[in-house]
Formats: sequence, C-alpha cells, structure tokens
Amino acid sequence: MAPIDSPLTLSLALLACWAVVGAVGLLRPHSVALVRRVLFPLGALIGVGLAIVAALSLAEPVEHATLHVGLPDLPMHVRLDNLSRVFLALLGSASAGVSLFAAGYFRKGEGTAPGVLGLQYHLFLASMGFVLVADDAYAFMVAWETMALTSYFLVTAQHGIPEIRSAGFLYLLMAHVGAIAILLSFGILQGGTWLFSFDAMRASTLSTPWATAAFLLALFGFGAKAGLLPLHVWLPEAHPAAPSPVSALMSGVMLKTAIYGVLRVTFDLIGDPLWWWGLIPLALGLATAIFGVVFAAVQTDMKRLLAYSSVENIGVLFTGIGLAIVFHGVGMTELAALALIAVLYHSLNHAFMKSLLFLGTGAVLHATGERNLGRLGGLIHRMPWAAWLTLVGVLAIAGLPPLNGFVSEWLLLQTFLFSHEVPQPFVNMLLPLGAAIVALAAALAGYVMVKFFGIVFLGQPRESSLAVAHDVDGFEKAGLVWLAIGCVLLGLLPSQVIHALGAATGQLIGAAPNLAGQSWWMLAPLTERDVSYAPLVLLAVIVAVIAATFLIVRVVYRRPVRRAPTWDCGFGHLDPRMQDTAEGFGQPIRHIFVSFFEMERDLPSPLDQAPRYRVKVSDRFWQGVYLPIAALLARAANSVAWLQQGRISVYLTYSFITLVVLLAVML
Repeated sequence: MAPIDSPLTLSLALLACWAVVGAVGLLRPHSVALVRRVLFPLGALIGVGLAIVAALSLAEPVEHATLHVGLPDLPMHVRLDNLSRVFLALLGSASAGVSLFAAGYFRKGEGTAPGVLGLQYHLFLASMGFVLVADDAYAFMVAWETMALTSYFLVTAQHGIPEIRSAGFLYLLMAHVGAIAILLSFGILQGGTWLFSFDAMRASTLSTPWATAAFLLALFGFGAKAGLLPLHVWLPEAHPAAPSPVSALMSGVMLKTAIYGVLRVTFDLIGDPLWWWGLIPLALGLATAIFGVVFAAVQTDMKRLLAYSSVENIGVLFTGIGLAIVFHGVGMTELAALALIAVLYHSLNHAFMKSLLFLGTGAVLHATGERNLGRLGGLIHRMPWAAWLTLVGVLAIAGLPPLNGFVSEWLLLQTFLFSHEVPQPFVNMLLPLGAAIVALAAALAGYVMVKFFGIVFLGQPRESSLAVAHDVDGFEKAGLVWLAIGCVLLGLLPSQVIHALGAATGQLIGAAPNLAGQSWWMLAPLTERDVSYAPLVLLAVIVAVIAATFLIVRVVYRRPVRRAPTWDCGFGHLDPRMQDTAEGFGQPIRHIFVSFFEMERDLPSPLDQAPRYRVKVSDRFWQGVYLPIAALLARAANSVAWLQQGRISVYLTYSFITLVVLLAVML
C-alpha cells in the first residue's frame, strides 16, 4: 500500500470523499438547501484539492497500490502515473466550476429528489476519477459501468417526460455496446492468461493480428463513449435531456475519459502501435470534426448545437491521436510528442470551454425557460454576467487568440504542416490535406459560435417574456468565473502547461517537447523549426490598440457625439421578427453541405392566409444505419417470440432440455 501522505493515497481519499458527500444527501433527500448550500460547495472544494494533488505530483514516480475490495481473491489494483495525473487534474479543476454553478442551479421540482440527485452526481465524479487510477480490467470495468449508470440516472433526472426517458435509453444502450467492446479488448490483451492486471497486459506479447484486433475494439468501445462518427447519435439526444451542469460534466469531462482510455490502451498496454493504425482514428477524426461542426451550424436548439460542437471537438482529438500513432510508428518521436501534447492540451481546453458554454445555456434556460434559439435574443441587457462570461467560452472555442482554444488547434496544425516528412509513399502527400479539413472545421466553429452568441444574447428580445429574465446568482456566477479564468490562463501560459504535459508524453512514448532555454512568455514547441507564439505579447498589442483607439476618439478627435436612429432602409418600424433567425444563419450551410442532411421542408404557397415555413434536419446515420438495425432486431425478436408462451410448464421443459444437453456435452 502507498504511504498515507502519497499523491495516490490522497487522490483515493478525495475520490472517497466525493462518494461520502453524495451519501450525506440521503440523510435528508428532499432538502434542497442541504444539497445546494453544503454538498455541492463541498464537492467543488474536493475537486480543487484533487486538481492540486494531481498537478503538483506530475513527473513524480509511478505509484501502485492494491485495494482488498471487490470479489474474493480478486482485489482491485490502482496506479497513479503521469497520464492519470493529467486527467485527474482536468477532472478536479473542471468539476469544481461545474459544482459551484450547480449549487445555484438546481431547484426543487418534479423528477429525482435533490438528495438522490446529489448522490448520483458525486458518485459520477468519483467513478470518473476511479476510471483514471484503475490498474486492472476488473477495477476499470466496475468504475466504467458505475460512471455509465450514474450518468444515465442524471440524464433522466426529469424521468416523467417520455422524450427524456427515450434519450436516456439510447445513451445507456450505446454505453453498454461500447463497454462490451472494451471488455473484449482487455480479454485479448491478457494474452491467454487469467491475469486481469494492466501490468500483465503490458508484459504480454501479441501477434500483429491480435494486437490490431485489440486496438480496433478499444477504438470502437471508447469511440462509442466519446461520440466518434458514426457512434455519435446519443450525444445530441442526451445533452438536451440532461440538466445543464450534468451536460457540462458529460461533455467537458466524461468524454475525456474515453480519450484517456484510447491513449492508455494504445501507447501503454499495447505499447508499440503500428503506424498504419493511426490512419483509422485520423480519418474518423477528420470526418467527425467536419460532420459535427456542420450539424452544429444548422441547429435551432441551444443544447443540441453545443452537443454537435462536442462531436466536432472529439473529432479534433481523435485526429491528433491518429497523427501521434503515425509519427510514433515511423520513428518521428518529436512530432509524435507534439501531436500528443496537442491532444492533451485540447482535452484540458475543451473541458473548460464546453463546460462554460453549457453552464451559460443553463443560466439562459433558468432565466427564460427556453432552449429554442428562435425565441431568444437581447439577453445581454438582462443577463450581463452570464453574457460576458459566456462570451469568453465562445471566443475560446472559436479558436481566437489569445484564449486557450487557439493554442491546442495551433499545435495540431503545426504537427500537420510537417506530416509531409512521413517516410511512407502517398501517405506523406495525403496527410497535409488533413490540415485543410481542420482549418475548415475551425472556421465553421467560429461561424457556429457567432450564431450561438448573436442569436441568444444580441439584438432585440424575440419574445415579450424575456423582459423578466434574471441574471445568475452568486454560486452560478462563481462557477462561470472559475471556468472563464481557466480559459484565459490556459491561453496565456502555454509554455508552462506544455512543460507539465510533457511528463505524460515522456511516459507514453519516451519523448517530450524541448522547452529548455525558452522564455516563459514565448512558445516554440519545435526548437529546430522557425515557429513560435507569444500570447502575452499578442494580448498586450490588443490592449494597446483598444486603448489607443479610445484615446484617439475621446481625447484627440473630440467631436461632439450625435445620436440618431439606425437607418431603417425606409421601413417605419423595425421589430424582432426582422432579425436574422437561427434558421437563416444555418441556411447557407444547409445549401453547401446538403448531402450531409436528411431534410423535410414545409413550404408555404402564395395563397396561404397564415404562411408558415418549417424545415427539419435529420441525421442520415440515424435514418440509414440505426433505424434499419432496430427494425432488423425487432423482426428477429418477433421471430422467436413464440418461445415465450407464458406457461410455467413450458419454461420448465426448456430448463429440462437445457440440462440434458449440458450433461450430454459434459459426458
């Protein structure tokens, strides 16, 4: 067992504290005050403590421990290494902001009792943490399934609504399909032994076909949890159904456990991936990124828009993983380390950016009761705190410097720009094309965020009921400020963050970016290449330009200000109906990428007394893949339904026949 004051012991103790805090809610399950004012703030403090422990222990030796819990003669093994520490820091820091916001968000109402909801929430956090420290297949799968079940109950908190129950069922189904693939991958990695520990898997020697099978199963299983195309269908259904803090945790944190799983299996348990394996997640990642951002651009529901944006960012992460595998497989360790740094950095960035955006939509939903973009607008005047803090997340996820989203995407593009050096025919010509797809996805992400922020917060209110919208309260404000500060700091201090993340890449592939001798304010990830980025200098230039403009206008120019109505093109009255709508913003994308969508249109005729225009955009994967599979399974089930007669004598006959067959086989 690790020493009582070791980072591993402290991390396990903090994870146990989350479970204990959740259990306290059962003492008074209907007390909203206990959950909001005590349990969620305590959960936030535990998250901060976990992030500090994980961050301060980076680059320390690997720690192991055995927990004598679980099944007889099958204890659970835990391990704390640099990869685990990075994702534990992500979990703790991002969840702290979400928990603070949740303290002001949850209200008493229909659905799950507040105390039970607090238990599910904190068990969800604890199970995600245990996934990151598990060191055997048994402990990992127990934590993985606990994470799936607790998140399912959180998604279906308002279980009285049929659509929410349906979304929860789809999520749980996809989660278990992925879990089966992960379990099969672990079974192959055991190498024919009965040892479930990850150490045994690291020591096993697999032939190329079996290693490839283990990798593909892991990619499928973790891809189902992450939302990799075409396994993404649960995200746009589950996120709108879940409460906003739960959506923030699922998108910002839970999806990253899948990224952790792929990295763990590929670079640690298998240990020596073949270069061509990387082409699979690379191609799927690029397709997922462009698919997700295109679908986000045509959404009219706030949370569905952000859900498809998460699909896009998961595509970016898998693109980086694919590049890292290719570079590592051909011996280009410096570029492999840079690609892994981009993946880890973007995981941290997305945790803060997307959590901030989902919480911003939660604030709007609480204040207005609306998720439909067509019924919002002008909220920056009623909700200034929520609007300006959400703007930080919008600018960050749009990839604008000097915020954090730009840094990780810039690192990934730098990696792509040198992919022509891969010593494989044709591959070195095709890989740079990925840079164009990533750049297109980044540009469309900016387009999506303009639509999101502009429709929700700018312009005039589209409904009279928005006049009574209220801003965020103290706890909600604190959670948003925490995450916004994270977006700013991760953007302004990239050299320090990359230096810390280098400990994880050194563990996985034996290489890390060389930042020795560089200035703390300058980032040059490839010392032999002429590329650099100075976010603090860029910030200083931006501030100087704004200040100079202000001085010129207010001091030097000093012309009297004359206020007049905006030119209205000859119309006597401008009302909210004349503003751009969510459908109008998405129309160019629908026309350009028409082959992506399954669309239904209701077009008015010139003779309609009350003309209405309606367009419904559907996912072709849902229509062309999942519905046929569901119909096939239904037919298969109906074909054997005659076996279920509803009579006990028939069931006893089945049992007798089964027993006779088993005895015959054994003899």
